[in-house]
Amino acid sequence: MKYQEFKRQLLKAGLTVRAFAELIKQSPNSITNYAGIDKVPSHLSIIAVLLAEMKEAGIDYKTAIHRLELQTNKPRGRSINRKSKTGEQD
Repeated sequence: MKYQEFKRQLLKAGLTVRAFAELIKQSPNSITNYAGIDKVPSHLSIIAVLLAEMKEAGIDYKTAIHRLELQTNKPRGRSINRKSKTGEQD
C-alpha cells in the first residue's frame, strides 16, 4: 500500500499517524519512515484498513486493542556510549 493511501485509511479510522503508532505501541518515527519509500508493510496496511472498517461499522477498536496489553518494543541498535564486548567504548 502506498503511504498516502495508508494515511487515508488512518483518517477514516479517526487516527493520525502519531495516534496509530501510539495505539500499536510503536515509535511514530518508525511509521513515518515509510513515507520516504512510499510503501507501507502489508501488516500495517491490513491493520489500517481493518481499523477504518471497524470505525465505519461503529465498532470500538481502541478498547479491543487496549485489551491486548501491548508492550512498547525496546529500541534496536546500540547506544553511542555503550561499551563493546571488549570493554572499550565505541
